[in-house]
Amino acid sequence: MPWFIRRKKNITTPTESKKDVQKGLWYKSPTGKIIETEELRANSYVSPEDDHHVQIGSNEYFEILFDEGKYTELDANVESKDPLNWTDTQPYKDRLKSIKKKTGLVDSIRTGAGNVEGREIVISCMDFKFIGGSLGSVMGEKISRAIDYCIKNKVPYVIITQSGGARMMEAAISLMQLAKVEAKLVQLADHQIPYITILTNPSFGGITASFGSIGDVIMAEPGALIGFAGPRVIKETIGRDLPEGFQTSEFLLEKGFVDMIVHRKKMKGKLKEVVDMLMPIK
Repeated sequence: MPWFIRRKKNITTPTESKKDVQKGLWYKSPTGKIIETEELRANSYVSPEDDHHVQIGSNEYFEILFDEGKYTELDANVESKDPLNWTDTQPYKDRLKSIKKKTGLVDSIRTGAGNVEGREIVISCMDFKFIGGSLGSVMGEKISRAIDYCIKNKVPYVIITQSGGARMMEAAISLMQLAKVEAKLVQLADHQIPYITILTNPSFGGITASFGSIGDVIMAEPGALIGFAGPRVIKETIGRDLPEGFQTSEFLLEKGFVDMIVHRKKMKGKLKEVVDMLMPIK
């Protein structure tokens, strides 16, 4: 009989179960430090111990960037369907139903229109927790509609990337969104409206290879992993060891792939500064 089983009542009552600490109250940093989640939130979800930028979603980015966290969500009811009747380990329809219930999201991107330090800006932000932030027909459609809104209202456009790439359950329909979005961005450029991308961790696949990499200004968060294929695949393909820090935002800044690395706590001010530079208020 284990020594820690109590045999009598009250303090000697057998310990059969214990209460768990409520989830979400603490965060453990990569260096092992324990931080209160409220402290983390107050620090723009950046670990104060090691400056690690914690992966967050659209709700948190909107809270950080928009004045007082206030914005109007555009096209909130555009949802994914199952045009190919896809089935792998489970039917795509069932996967969508499950992930919508789990995350409270309807797809992997949300668009908000609001003020950033008093300047109206439209921001589309991806959510990695929705099937890896994957690109599907809804993402392409929401971005296209956001661009139409920006053209109509002469408002700068920002995309925050956080994705593993195209959504395989929509196959060619997913890949078609790359061309669709790029065509809409040409229209945005024709109207001389700025397009800014913010690459966060992780940003991979077709998104990085297309509209994620053609912003008028390309920003990135510190330490973000950015690329097309993963380092293991690249190493096996070329048969060579990869440089230290390969695919980090710092490495890509050195190689000229990104224009600037911006700390999340300074992102709001820098975004306003860049927008004012590209599109001065007349």
